[in-house]
Amino acid sequence: MNRTALILAIWITTALAQSPFSQGKKQIGFNLGSSSNFNENYTVAGVDVKYFILDNLSIGTDYKGFLGASPSIQQVTVPVTYHVPLEHTTYKPYLGAFFNHTFLDKPYKDYNIYGGRLGFSIQTSINSFMSLGWVQEFGNSGTDIKNQGYPEVSAGFSF
Repeated sequence: MNRTALILAIWITTALAQSPFSQGKKQIGFNLGSSSNFNENYTVAGVDVKYFILDNLSIGTDYKGFLGASPSIQQVTVPVTYHVPLEHTTYKPYLGAFFNHTFLDKPYKDYNIYGGRLGFSIQTSINSFMSLGWVQEFGNSGTDIKNQGYPEVSAGFSF
């Protein structure tokens, strides 16, 4: 009986010591928002998946669909994010970079966006987090050069 209790205590301690940003962890998040493009209002829905190749360093892919207006817009993004390790805190500043490809219906042309993000993540439980930050985008849609920034709020789960 004592051996079972000891194994259970070690397992719980190990699980509590891990963070959602540990090497080998996978994260999944969901996006819901709105956007105004081409003088139309869209509902934006998406999903993102990230994998931590090292402690605090992730690479992933995001997909967003812009719904409810025309032309059809879909975006695929490849982000790389680093969470700065701070001892004895549930807050972790992060910074990252990304490449985004936007697919548009004809007669519009697809375009690319490059950008960066910074902010902080809060570990809300062993396997979940919330993030608050700023995104800055740079791109050329073929008709105009785009340089815009906006706040981001996200939540996710690690497994």
